[in-house]
Amino acid sequence: MTSAFGDRIMARADALAEFSEYNDKLCRRYLTPEHRAAITVLSEWMESAGMEVHIDAAANCIGRYEAAEPDAPAVLVGSHIDTVRDAGRYDGMLGILCAIECVDALHATNTRLDHAIEVVAFGDEEGVRFKATLLGSSAIAGTFDPDWLQREDEDGITLQAALDAFELDSTDINDARRAAEDVAAFVEVHIEQGPVLENEGLALGVVTAIAGASRFNITVTGEAGHAGTVPMGLRHDALAAGAEMVLEIERLCTELDTVGTVGQIAASPGAVNVINGQCQFSLDIRAGNNAVRQRTVADLWARLQTIAGRRGVKVSIALTHDFDACECDAGLMAQLTEALERGGHPLKQLPSGAGHDAMAMAALTPVAMLFVRCERGISHHPDEHMTAEDAEAATAVLLDFLQHYQPSQA
Repeated sequence: MTSAFGDRIMARADALAEFSEYNDKLCRRYLTPEHRAAITVLSEWMESAGMEVHIDAAANCIGRYEAAEPDAPAVLVGSHIDTVRDAGRYDGMLGILCAIECVDALHATNTRLDHAIEVVAFGDEEGVRFKATLLGSSAIAGTFDPDWLQREDEDGITLQAALDAFELDSTDINDARRAAEDVAAFVEVHIEQGPVLENEGLALGVVTAIAGASRFNITVTGEAGHAGTVPMGLRHDALAAGAEMVLEIERLCTELDTVGTVGQIAASPGAVNVINGQCQFSLDIRAGNNAVRQRTVADLWARLQTIAGRRGVKVSIALTHDFDACECDAGLMAQLTEALERGGHPLKQLPSGAGHDAMAMAALTPVAMLFVRCERGISHHPDEHMTAEDAEAATAVLLDFLQHYQPSQA
């Protein structure tokens, strides 16, 4: 059995999924018309729940539910509104919708707490458009890199130009930064994006830490040539070298118990009868331990250079993203655990291998995360699925946490 929480969250997730750049799949990138349409609807839902809403200088949509005493520090809750290409409809959206439901429940009974609540829909977490992740949360946390403004999308539009076209002044993006004394904590509800909770028959779990991640664009430069006239032993095939590098990445990450992923690869000139003179691919390295991640990156770079030397090609690497592992705040974890227990849920703690806005927000304030079961652990895919019952349970625990929240005594 579900109540209004779970049922309405599922319906609203369906409604947000209609704001997509494609008719046959969900894709909602940062600072697009679809982004604007989604935050317009979110703003209406926030206002209906009793919040005052504004769009900040980084295009984050923020609704504030004031405390019993005005201008009290706020507990920020929420997640991201952007998606990957061909996405599911709960990644990011669940955290925003759960938070709106919590505020709506408080507003319905005219309840004000000792702390304000701010529901945040971060504009960009995935980094699909400008190849730089956590843009929205980094702006709020005060760690936004000004160089990101010159990042270009696939159409050659810079982030700076896109902000200006969104009717935001790119020179004011630092205005999104929040003062630490105004923010008490950040809590993010998110689908697990993995199979652990489902395998253990649990709806919810408290996150202990978020794995660090380093991302790179790698370019292999060889020599193009005729497919029929250049002997195999005399070729400098960039794609063949890149393929060996990809397999070496898989081999080393398995040895070092880290995870490494090549998610994008392209070859040039890309003709059926031409040896490829250039190959470019992405690389994503993650580990729960920063030292292990850094060692993996250093070892991989040495191995890629060895492969390049043996094959007579050149390799270059460009860092596009680098976030250290993030430990969740012990005090907030304890309070989430108490909320789970009051709700009759077994305690489950687990790490997150995926990156989240909480990583960036940790530079500003203590953070915590509540994971919610998703079917077969599938995410970043249209088959991403969860139940209304689990959405209900997550919202009830988050509401209980907010009602009992106590600031850290540290």
